[in-house]
Amino acid sequence: MLQLDISISEQLCRLSDSDSTVFEAQVSTALNGAGEQKNSGCTPCGLHYIRACIGAGQVENSVFVGRRPTGEVYNDALAAQYPQRDWILTRIMWLSGLELGKNRLANVDTMQRYIYIHGCPDSLPMGKALSHGCIRMYNKDLLTLFELVSPGTRVMIHE
Repeated sequence: MLQLDISISEQLCRLSDSDSTVFEAQVSTALNGAGEQKNSGCTPCGLHYIRACIGAGQVENSVFVGRRPTGEVYNDALAAQYPQRDWILTRIMWLSGLELGKNRLANVDTMQRYIYIHGCPDSLPMGKALSHGCIRMYNKDLLTLFELVSPGTRVMIHE
């Protein structure tokens, strides 16, 4: 069974089966560090699963707002037009917590916090904690990972 492991300290995600690593890529987790509280801007820890895989068939750099493609494709002109936008690009893997009271329900619910693994502009650095809580990936890495996972895939996020 495949499981995705996301290390906040290493800023790395690894997809493994029982015997070996199938995929590995740098990520960018939250600038505010690890944490589960609603409105904290932190990346939640613990055991999760991929609730939904969103964006299949969309072109690379497709822009998403509210988990829906806007019809825009990210480029320098669009970035200049909306300099403060937190870009969610290419694909979304929406996470849901599995640990009651830690990352599920009440004020610590990962799904209700809209925590995703998603693409971002390739100009943003990976390997540095800079996101607003989500797990960012380069688009090419995200496209590869998206083809390897499915809803229900377990995701362990840890410091």
